Amino acid sequence: MITHPKTEELVQAVALWIEQIRPGLDPRNAFLARVAVNVLSVVERELTRGPEAERRAVAAMSAVLGHDGAFAALNAELCERIRAGELTVETPGLLDALSAMARDQVAIDQPKYRPEVS
Repeated sequence: MITHPKTEELVQAVALWIEQIRPGLDPRNAFLARVAVNVLSVVERELTRGPEAERRAVAAMSAVLGHDGAFAALNAELCERIRAGELTVETPGLLDALSAMARDQVAIDQPKYRPEVS
């Protein structure tokens, strides 16, 4: 059976290659290479952590909205109902859902970010 590298493995391989050649680049291209590696890292985390984060978001939005659906449709409805004032900070579960969804997204986009806890 022929097996192919997983998408996240391909992303890792390209990032490693860029890191290997980066020290020999001029300063501008070394900086751009570092940016490219960071982008690839976000893509890798989106591939590996994104599906579970999306499942949790769907569950959270479904609980707040009172019905199931696909991520995009639930997200659009949630945003619209917040904009319309139908969902507010008093809506049971809304702040918890938004907070959890934001934490999941930050974990993908900026995993080293550690918010100050007050």
